[in-house]
Amino acid sequence: MASWSAMIPFLLVIPISIITQQVVPGLFLGLLVGSYLMEPSILGGLKKFLYYLVHNLVQTNNIRIIIFLYVFAGLVSMIKLTGGIKGFVHLVSKKVKTKRSAFMLTWLSTIGTFSDPDFRIVTISPIMKALRNRLKLSAQELGFAIEATSNPVVAVIPIATAFVGYMVSVIQLSLEKVGIHDKPYTVYVKSIPFNFFSFVMILVGIYYSFFKHSKETKMGKAEENPQADQGEEALNACYRAYEKDTPIKPWNLILPLATVLTLTLFLSWWDGHKKAKSFFDAFIQSDALGVMLEGLFITLILSIGFFLVQRFKLSELLTHFVKGGNELMSVIILLALIWGVSDVSEDLGFSKFIIAHIGNWIPHYFIAPALFLIGAGISYFIGSSWGTWGLLMPLGVSLAHSSGTSVLLAIGAVFSSGTFGAFASPLSDNTNTLCTILDLPIIEYSRYKLVPSLVAAGISTVLFGVASFLFK
Repeated sequence: MASWSAMIPFLLVIPISIITQQVVPGLFLGLLVGSYLMEPSILGGLKKFLYYLVHNLVQTNNIRIIIFLYVFAGLVSMIKLTGGIKGFVHLVSKKVKTKRSAFMLTWLSTIGTFSDPDFRIVTISPIMKALRNRLKLSAQELGFAIEATSNPVVAVIPIATAFVGYMVSVIQLSLEKVGIHDKPYTVYVKSIPFNFFSFVMILVGIYYSFFKHSKETKMGKAEENPQADQGEEALNACYRAYEKDTPIKPWNLILPLATVLTLTLFLSWWDGHKKAKSFFDAFIQSDALGVMLEGLFITLILSIGFFLVQRFKLSELLTHFVKGGNELMSVIILLALIWGVSDVSEDLGFSKFIIAHIGNWIPHYFIAPALFLIGAGISYFIGSSWGTWGLLMPLGVSLAHSSGTSVLLAIGAVFSSGTFGAFASPLSDNTNTLCTILDLPIIEYSRYKLVPSLVAAGISTVLFGVASFLFK
């Protein structure tokens, strides 16, 4: 029987991160202590620590996520060098003249960047950062708008995202364990309306973007950047978006992004169409993350050729590619530690501990709210939606099936809980990627978005409670 010691790695991470104002020390110590608990000796604990790091790094999906992040960041860096971001900023700046129109652009850009939260963040964040100084936008509010249109949106789109394949797979595994033989994808689509947190968070994001005028924003307009009123000079000085002497070539952004999106959609269909019974089923049967990587590499090759035709030097392109990829090394380190902490906690019996302490005393009409609250706590500690879904979905489906609760509602509760952590946690890779690009302090920004996150979580809990009486 698992003991409370399974909680120790998680209980170390958040306090230490808050005290040190850095996420890495907390994760590092949590993984180290967890490894020692698995092998209680100096050498044994160290071996286990290295095992969890290496083992998770070489997992197929994990290494593909890392490669995707690095390559895409490198591509964005080349787009910066060749004037794509600067050109796009100049193009949209003619129409984006107010805070409201800037936030409108942020939301509308979701249409072309919905395939993956990190894809969306590394695409739109540099562009909005370049507009930020000119329009005197609050960095925290800007980051909040970008994140509100990232994980919560991607989690409820049933085609052509990196999430769909994984979400369907965890449902399939969980249904098989309890003897339910419904088609997993159909169950997934039917569960989407019950992903209450995603929908509530999107509404909260709309409110914060277009209707809330905080004192911090007003102060920021007066104090945030003394150069913000200096027109073109301030726009050209935007750090990490582009440099002053960068050319103005909007098509160097538009064409690569259009190419990667078009290729991702086409390759998703192509990869799954032979195994599919319909057009939309082809997207479900495809290896979403794999085809995203394929589309990205093809786009990278085509983009380099396109830039070379414009007489950019290959050496400069490759230098900026590596430079851009290296800017996300801190995120990659965080991911490796997060995966390790999640893995060691599971080996210590975390899920068994949770089941033993909640399985026998929750009334059936509290199953969905409890799943959401417990999963939200787990996902906040580990900062991973995928980790939470994989950990909690078998438990959620089993509890719902055995108690007579709606399985669809339980699935929605689990997906909602993971989305909460991916959005609210300072350990989330989405948050860390965003903060890296926008130069936001991770802990400070996480505190800023915690209140609206908890408000959305509270509303979602009530909705799960009401739905538990309406759907059985």
